[in-house]
Amino acid sequence: MLSPYVGSVIAEVSEAGAEETEQAIAAAESAYLETKRLPAHQRAEILYKTAEKIEFEKEQFAEIIALEAGKPWRYALAEAGRAVQTFRFAAEEAKRLHGETIPMDAAVGAEGRIGFFIRQPLGVIAAISPFNFPLNLVAHKLAPALAAGNTVVLKPASKTPLTALKLGEVLLDAGLPPKALNIVVGPGSRVGELLIKDPRVRMITFTGSAAVGLHIKANCGSKKVLLEMGSNSGIIIDEHCDLLRAVQQSVIGGFAYQGQVCIHAQRIYVHERIYPEFVKGFLEGIQRLKAGSPLEKDSDMGPMIDERAAQQAELVVREAISQGAELLVGGGRRKNFLEPTVLARVHSTMKAVCEEIFAPVVALDTFSSFREGIRKFNEGSHAGSHRYGLSVGVFTDNLKHAFQAIEELEIGSVLINDPSTFRADQMPYGGIGESGLGREGPRFAIEEMTEIKMISLNVS
Repeated sequence: MLSPYVGSVIAEVSEAGAEETEQAIAAAESAYLETKRLPAHQRAEILYKTAEKIEFEKEQFAEIIALEAGKPWRYALAEAGRAVQTFRFAAEEAKRLHGETIPMDAAVGAEGRIGFFIRQPLGVIAAISPFNFPLNLVAHKLAPALAAGNTVVLKPASKTPLTALKLGEVLLDAGLPPKALNIVVGPGSRVGELLIKDPRVRMITFTGSAAVGLHIKANCGSKKVLLEMGSNSGIIIDEHCDLLRAVQQSVIGGFAYQGQVCIHAQRIYVHERIYPEFVKGFLEGIQRLKAGSPLEKDSDMGPMIDERAAQQAELVVREAISQGAELLVGGGRRKNFLEPTVLARVHSTMKAVCEEIFAPVVALDTFSSFREGIRKFNEGSHAGSHRYGLSVGVFTDNLKHAFQAIEELEIGSVLINDPSTFRADQMPYGGIGESGLGREGPRFAIEEMTEIKMISLNVS
């Protein structure tokens, strides 16, 4: 494994093949009855202890994340803190996993019966996670799965496996049965394909690109799927808003972790009356960002995950400029360092607007009425090769406009007076269209990771 910042070797990790993947699935299957029979309070206690251990070692986790993912220290440390919350939320949900009674006599011919349903774990769940949140997105898969009594085979991103491996050690130290979690590191073309096709795996939970997510859905047979896929999320800024807050949050939304966030504020639509003032403040905010080593406590930006990712983003920027976009700042690249880049005079069919760029690149556009802003945002969501709809931030002090946005934006999350990058870890998180299928967030993921068993007692 190479450091994204300096390119030197930071660790050597064994790569799994078919034999190791088979062993991992078999181990998970053999442990299922044990985890299924664990009382809810014991499952909760394991997750609580895991949260405590992450809290105690959060700086060690942050250092690993910064080293292997190139994530600036402040964001790496924040990710560790969020993972603590995610495990705690899942622990709480483990203790309130329940079914409901059904009023059987509401149906003609069903009188004299008592009905209820319970939720039961599925069995072996395959979790496939991305590089950009190597701790908290893994937590969002493992914690709900284990809370419900499932076992897991985890395939972390090949570029960032160290955080997941450390988390596995923490879970074992917290009392998780040894075979309940099995971690296999390897390429999706080999390890991932085996997981999605093996009949012993009952569910796939995946975060990554739309292309891979759709491939999984098409090739996994009758398995359940929870897919968090692509996005070209963004922000709409009304003329009546706290402009200073909108500017500050747009800088964070556009450039946190070099834009390598699925809810990255890739496109920002600003009312034409405040556009000049917004641009002035936005560019000044970008100039204050400090680029440097991810391990520096005051660093705002580091390298992208690899040079290929930076090259692809650079090509998208160049293409937009050739199509008439104006480069306001940035655009330069040195290996896998891409400068914070802002494009103006864009249109909905440019890749910088309609495709997921996953880089520190933001496209700016204007609107003359709030309804036009909504229309432009929806057009940009659907103009590319995928129909995205994950998250949008809307800055407005106009209550009517806020509810208009809630009603008319074709999206999974509408965040009023927050950027598209805002996420509280207990909320339902997911998109529509090719941004995803199902919802994460411990309570909602547990619902996806269990199945309903209906019981009817004829007492007549």
